[in-house]
Amino acid sequence: MPALVDAALVVVVMVLVLRRQMRPRRLDADRRFWLLPLVLGAVALRDPQLIDRRDTAWSVALLGCGLLAVLAAGSVWGWTVRLWREADGALWAQGTRATLAAWGGMLAIRFGLFGLGVALHLRQSSSALLLGLAVLLLVRSLVVHWRARALAPPFAAVP
Repeated sequence: MPALVDAALVVVVMVLVLRRQMRPRRLDADRRFWLLPLVLGAVALRDPQLIDRRDTAWSVALLGCGLLAVLAAGSVWGWTVRLWREADGALWAQGTRATLAAWGGMLAIRFGLFGLGVALHLRQSSSALLLGLAVLLLVRSLVVHWRARALAPPFAAVP
């Protein structure tokens, strides 16, 4: 039952995050963007089934490949978000079609890795998906906040 709950949590978080990303929204630089990924990561790491003990090497390699893939996908996702400042200085963000393509590519990679795990007869925990989602969200938020800091205010004071 916990695996089903984890899988449902992954799906719910992914749908909510993607839906929210596609709408224009005001970015709050003071918001604790790392909190949700931290909670998701903690929930994933508590699972003793995260690594298949029958074939630890392949299981760790597959988990590592999955985490590298979401690191790359999170970076791409962060760079595909459109950022702008309004006249009042407020920072805004909105996902683009490229954001959807990044998500599609990430899902294709995840399905491919899952298929490889099945072919290797590995037990795959849904916690690996949860951990990947945590890394994905954290990397994406880091990239967006880094890019946002580089945006100049709409009008700078002239000395």
